[in-house]
Amino acid sequence: MSGGDIAGLIAAGVFAVLVGFIAVPLLKLGRVLDSTRDAIKETSDGITPILEETATTLQETNKQLARVDTITRNVADVTGNVSALVALFAATVGGPLIKLAGFSAAVRAALRVPGASRRSRRKAD
Repeated sequence: MSGGDIAGLIAAGVFAVLVGFIAVPLLKLGRVLDSTRDAIKETSDGITPILEETATTLQETNKQLARVDTITRNVADVTGNVSALVALFAATVGGPLIKLAGFSAAVRAALRVPGASRRSRRKAD
């Protein structure tokens, strides 16, 4: 064996040791990537039912909001009807009541004895 052959064997041995040192971190990195892939798969498997439940919840919420919208429209209609009824009642009954109140005030004033208020003041003193 010549000196070149020995140098080649030494270089091959060093290269084999270097590949061994590099292979260990690569194997560990491969395990980390495998566990990361498994974790992502488990997470996506867990998220799928949650997303389905969320979609169902949103659909039911939209149905309820449509019902609330209908109820709100009906309440607005009833409020308008009550307002119109109150205005009609005030116009129908309010005018005659005001006239009756004015008439009764005039009758009381006409029936009041002149000077009666002076006599009551004198008694109070």
